[in-house]
Amino acid sequence: MDLFLFQCLIAAHIVAGATGAVAFWVPVIGRKGSVNHRKWGRVFTRTILFTGCVAVLMSLFTLANPMGVHPHLVGNFDSGFVRGMFGWMMLHNAILTINLAWYGWLCVINRRDVAANRTRLNVGLQYAVMIAAVVCAWEGAQINQPLMMAIAVVGMATGITNLVFLYARNPSPVDWLKEHVKALVGAGISVYTAFLAFGAVRLAPSLALQPAMWAIPLSVGLVILIFHRMRIDKQAGLGVFRLLRQRQTADAD
Repeated sequence: MDLFLFQCLIAAHIVAGATGAVAFWVPVIGRKGSVNHRKWGRVFTRTILFTGCVAVLMSLFTLANPMGVHPHLVGNFDSGFVRGMFGWMMLHNAILTINLAWYGWLCVINRRDVAANRTRLNVGLQYAVMIAAVVCAWEGAQINQPLMMAIAVVGMATGITNLVFLYARNPSPVDWLKEHVKALVGAGISVYTAFLAFGAVRLAPSLALQPAMWAIPLSVGLVILIFHRMRIDKQAGLGVFRLLRQRQTADAD
């Protein structure tokens, strides 16, 4: 019964995650603020929230019965490894994904009204991901898996930086937009990482531990994030663009 329910969760996870992975590119590439941007942004957020919730259930099944719901891994890994990588780490990544999607959605809904983002759910998700990060790092240390400890750093950094913004006294007029981009690009990275790393387990279990499976989505996501943050700064005349503008003004005088 556990295996059957788990396979149903996998099917739902794949369908929702694939939909979100495709929808991700429309707001990333398309014209910002357009009808399609908003429409597909909603599709992405909703499917990713659903995907994350299903992943939480999958991780709980794995923690309770690691080899029973992962029979294809028998002979490749022991139960401690499976419980750690596909239980505790998946739980952390699922909470991280839900956190990013919900936080990013609230940022664009409330925009400059930062106080409106301080709901019990949103703040609670920040503490939840930090707790999950501590547990993931601890469990990773127990089975000597640096990958679990490394990914936990991402979760901890996410919770801390999100709380810094949520309780910032004087955020700049475009900080909400930067946070929106950071969170939803981060959620996209999470989805593609899951497909490449965890998905590879079913085809070639050894690939799950290959650094490239984790590095590719992260590298692409960072390029997208840096590009959009520079675009926002340029439009707002912030950062290095403010210095360039000041220099141009001084030269003109």
